[in-house]
Amino acid sequence: MKVIVIPVTPYEQNCSLIICEETKKAAIVDPGGNPERILAMVEKHGVTVEKVLLTHGHLDHVGATEVVANNLNVPIIGPEKEDLFWLEQLESQSQRFGFPPHTSFTPTAWLEENEIVEVGNIKLKVLHVPGHTPGHVALLDEDSNQIIVGDILFSGSIGRSDFPRGDQFQLVSGIKNKLLTLPEATVVYPGHGPTTTIGHEKRSNPFLR
Repeated sequence: MKVIVIPVTPYEQNCSLIICEETKKAAIVDPGGNPERILAMVEKHGVTVEKVLLTHGHLDHVGATEVVANNLNVPIIGPEKEDLFWLEQLESQSQRFGFPPHTSFTPTAWLEENEIVEVGNIKLKVLHVPGHTPGHVALLDEDSNQIIVGDILFSGSIGRSDFPRGDQFQLVSGIKNKLLTLPEATVVYPGHGPTTTIGHEKRSNPFLR
């Protein structure tokens, strides 16, 4: 699995282009904004996008979803259904955070714990890790030891839990039980900031001691 990180929006949110190098099939994870930048990257790499995947419903992660999905004529998959209330509030979210107006949408399908999502020959395992939002998921490729975690875990930090229906205990518990149990070499792609590894976060993340 090849992962191209595309920073978008004033929040420098990490949209990811997942590429199966064997088939040139791809998926876009968390297109939060700047759709022209995302689509240009798709064209640059000459891949066929099969779907848009969402880790959670916050505006800075989903703001360009409909534009990108409609342009590529692909389904919108995820997050887990408990984040529906965030997607229903996209208009108020855009007002609150100073983004251009966004209309609400409903995904083509929701994601569930342990579901397998295929991108070409890649098989992504869905891990439901609530706490930042109740329907937040991570996408794990066990074959290549890579995981896309959205705003669950960052390099040296963890996601905020002071949003509606956030829960820090639930978040930390999910990280320890579902992420830190992965091989230490697993590469972690957070929703903001630099890439890290499970081993590095186990040893040095002050929020997980």
